[in-house]
Parts: sequence; structure tokens; C-alpha cells
Amino acid sequence: MTTNPTPPPRAGRREWTALSVLMLPLLLVSMDVSVLYFAIPAIGADLEPSGTQQLWIFDIYAFVLAGLLMTMGALGDRVGHRRLLLTGAAAFGAASLVAAYADSAETLIAARAVLGIGGATLMPSTLAILRTMFTDPAQRAKAIGLWSGVMTAGIALGSVMSGVLVEHFWWGSVFLVNLPAMALLLVLGPLLLPESRNPAPGRFDLLSVPLSMAAVLPVIYGLKEIPSEGWNVRYVVSITVGLLFTALFVHRQRTTASPMISPALFRGRGFAPAVGLNLVSAFGIMGSAYFTTQYLQSVLDKSALEAALWALLPSVPIGAAAPFATQLVHKGVERAHVVAAGLLISASGFGLLFLVGTDSLGLLLAGCAALAVGGVVAMSQIMDLTMGLAPVERAGSASSLMETGSEFGGALGMALLGSIGTAVYRHEMPASAPEPARETLGGALAVADSTPGLAAVAREAFTSGMHGAAVAGAVALTGAAVLAVMYLPRERTNAGRTELLGPTGVR
Repeated sequence: MTTNPTPPPRAGRREWTALSVLMLPLLLVSMDVSVLYFAIPAIGADLEPSGTQQLWIFDIYAFVLAGLLMTMGALGDRVGHRRLLLTGAAAFGAASLVAAYADSAETLIAARAVLGIGGATLMPSTLAILRTMFTDPAQRAKAIGLWSGVMTAGIALGSVMSGVLVEHFWWGSVFLVNLPAMALLLVLGPLLLPESRNPAPGRFDLLSVPLSMAAVLPVIYGLKEIPSEGWNVRYVVSITVGLLFTALFVHRQRTTASPMISPALFRGRGFAPAVGLNLVSAFGIMGSAYFTTQYLQSVLDKSALEAALWALLPSVPIGAAAPFATQLVHKGVERAHVVAAGLLISASGFGLLFLVGTDSLGLLLAGCAALAVGGVVAMSQIMDLTMGLAPVERAGSASSLMETGSEFGGALGMALLGSIGTAVYRHEMPASAPEPARETLGGALAVADSTPGLAAVAREAFTSGMHGAAVAGAVALTGAAVLAVMYLPRERTNAGRTELLGPTGVR
């Protein structure tokens, strides 16, 4: 059947200009995830935070962001995405200014928390407004491809920008760079961006807000801590509590008259599989990053800034990945096959990591590039599919679900693959090695001077651990590729019209 019998209106210069304005805050929000990588030592010397405060300075942004995505997506559907975007931009800019000149750890933690709130409003709002501006499937796919590429590149750029700014200025400069982009958005947003909201949203379910946060935060916290601390009872309990609240949240959405996340979204053909596949894509990208960043610094002995610059190199092909995937779909290749191909490219990246030795910079970078390119190919097409399936009035809820799934997937990838790598590392380390050396590679390098040959053995063990994780990652992504072909709608786009095909590819 034909889902678009009449060609939808095409976006013009105004919409593409508006998209460029939207990309700036999106880039900065994604960069803020990693922008403190090199600023933390300078912050520690200046503000003298305790160990716990330093962890909160680093983590509070991502925790608040993940916990509020669903709330802000649903709120935008009700109050208007442009209004929420501009409010969030103002909060993000003000919090950036406070963070830049914070004179205590407590002030910086509070400012980072407000940055997380602002980020949670900006991310789903940008995608929801994009969905409103670009109704033509081909143009929407190109715009979402750009959105996906900017999101992925921002995380890589954040750490590099942090290193450059801290080297030439003071640590507060990593926050001040947010101000021009937010000011530009506040000036041009009302002129260029359309307002969009659900015309009949119903009552906002306040009880769903704490339930959604209680579902997301304990799970994210537990998964983030497991790679470094192991399967401690505290983290297992945290994840279990989060899953219990997830069940309560789902029950609330299914039974309340005005749910935050409408169950009708999941009745759309292919929406639920797309959410799951997006999670697996993030699983691969973030799970691999746990090893590759350590490999660059601790196995190849690169400085932090050198490692960040090398890690930026695999991001270069990302710019062409999503547009190329979009071209394939709009030339008649079924989207499910393009998504599956992206997942298999990422799986091949894990295959390259399996071949890495203790001195294999080129092979490592090739593996990282394959993982990034494949991930962007899959995620951009999955995002385009879900935004096309979701009604315009629920675009904020749909985008927030996808982004929350990405947060879960990234944390899960670091936890599971990190645990596999740690288990192999500890098995490979000799029993005669000092206790710190048997725990982590960092511990081994810290005591390597007192034990001849220990550093080489530890680097070999860490590389073996990465091999074990790479096998698990490749299996997961290959399985996801099979599921993509089985469960995503058989969809083909031609001449601006989207056709849904039957299981055998027949209309």
C-alpha cells in the first residue's frame, strides 16, 4: 500500500537554515558529555573537591539528562517544542556561565545538574521540530542523518576541545563556548523555528515523572559503575530497583487516561523493534569506547591529549555515512537491509578489534571507524523510521524514547563488555602479580616499576580482554542485524513515496 499518496510539501531555504541553527545547541549538548575529560585535573587543583564530589561533577550531567529525557519529550508535546527548546537554551546558557565561574565544588555540581536539565529539553525538542519542518521523506531522512552525525561527532569532539581549551585558557572556558550558540538560538529560534505541539494532549501525568526517573537513574547508575567496580551487590540492587520501577512506569502508562508515553506508539508497525535496535547500536559504540580509550593511553602509552586526537580520526567518515545510507534507501534499497548492513559494519569493527595486538594503532583506528560508521548508518535510519511512524503530535515522546534507549544501550555496553574484558584480564594475569595489578591495567602500570616485565604482561592481558569483549560485541551486533531484517517493516522509498511491503517484499 502507499502511505503517502500525495507528495508532501518540500522544505525550502528557511527550513534548512533553521536546521543549521538547531545543530549548534545539539552539538554542544552532546559535547558536554565528554567535555570534562581533560578539565577535571585543573578543576581538582582549583576547587579541591572530595573524591565523591569529583565523581558527581563528572557524572551528574549525564544522570540528569538521562533521567529527564522522557519527561521533557512529553512536556514538549504539550507546551510546544519551540517554547521548551528556547527555555532550555536559556537555562543551558545561564548554567554554563555559572559553571565557568564556579568557586566551589557544590556550585559546579549544581550548575552541571542544571546543564543536564537544559540538555534534556534540547535533545528531544530539536528532533521533534525537525520532524515538523521536514515532512518530505527524502528531506527528513537527510536532516535526521545530519542530526545523527552531529550527535555522534559531538561526543568525540568534546574531549578534544576540552584538552585544547584547558591547555591555552582556564578550565571554565570549556563552559563558556556554549554561550554564543545558545544566544544565537535565542535570537534566531523565534524567527526561523515553527511551533509544534499536540493539539489535544490531555492532562500531564505528574506521577509518571518520578516513576520515569526512578526507572532510569538506578539502572544507569548501576551499569556505569559495574565496569570499574565489578558486580558489587550495591550496583546489582540498584539495577533491580530500577527495573522494578520500570515495570511500575510501564503499568502506569498502560492504565492511566493521559500517559506520559502513549502505548499507541508501540502499536505502530516496527516502532518497538526500532527502539531495541537503536539500543543495540549504542551498546556497540559505547561498549567499544571503554576499551579503545584505555588502549590508546595505557597500552600504546599516549598522553591524554594525544589519545583524544587519535580517537577523533575515526569520526571523520561519519559525515558521509548517514547521507550515503539515505541515498541507498531513496534509490530503492529496503531500509531494513540498510540498517542490517550498518549493524554488520559495526560487527566487523569488533572483528578488527579482535585482531589488535599490543602495538596496532592503525588496526585499532580502523576498527573504531567501522564501529562509528556502522552505528551512524543504523541509528540514522532507525531514527528516521521511528520519526516517520510517530504522529507529529507525539514526536517529542518518540524522540525521547529513542534517546533514553541510547543512554541505556551505552551504559549496558560499557557494563557487559567491560565486565567480560575485566574477567579475561584477571584470568590472564599471573597469580604472583601484585593485587592492584590483578585488578586493572591502571593498577598494574602504577606498580610496574617495582616488578620487571609486569607492564608488558598487563598490556597483553588487557588486549586479550578486549578480544573477549570484541567477540561478544560482534555476536550481539550480528544477531541484531538478523533481527532487523526479520522485524523492521519492509519499507522502500521511491520518488518521495513510502511503500510498506509484505514479509516477502511484495506490496
